[in-house]
Amino acid sequence: MKIKKIKNVIYISGLLIAVGIWSAINIAATIPSLFSLFSSVILLIFSYTAMVFDINERRIPNTLVILMIAGWMFIITIMMFFDISGAIGIFKDSLFGLLIGGGIFLLVYLLSRKGLGGGDVKFMAAAGLYLGIAGTIPAMLYGTVLAALTGAALIILKKIDRKDTMPLVPFLFIGIMIVITF
Repeated sequence: MKIKKIKNVIYISGLLIAVGIWSAINIAATIPSLFSLFSSVILLIFSYTAMVFDINERRIPNTLVILMIAGWMFIITIMMFFDISGAIGIFKDSLFGLLIGGGIFLLVYLLSRKGLGGGDVKFMAAAGLYLGIAGTIPAMLYGTVLAALTGAALIILKKIDRKDTMPLVPFLFIGIMIVITF
């Protein structure tokens, strides 16, 4: 059992490094700012980690969400030393991303009677910090539409029942990758 966990950690670490390098190469061509590149890679690493937890355990640990927020705070603090006016603009945009991402998912969580998990709400709020308002809404739309289409296909194919649940973060991860890459 212990060897299996070690292998999983090695596989996850390798995939995180590959995703980070892939993202850095793709993002560097479209985003000139080093801080934007760094925050995008950090977001993808945290999102991938959340996806693995959501698939394996059907939960997103609070520690991961706190680390996401701390990582964003670290990036914005460093940015303030180099470009305070730009950092303040990003700070405002990020707070709107947090409010939109967390607010919409919180509303769905409250209205859907456990159709959405609390970890999904916290994750999307933290991801909203990195994406800002312009990236949060499309990432949410891509992710939720992809999840709905996948769920509908699995129901039609009788692989799952209407009452079964699916992890949402893998689909949000794909939505975040689409927004960051394109």
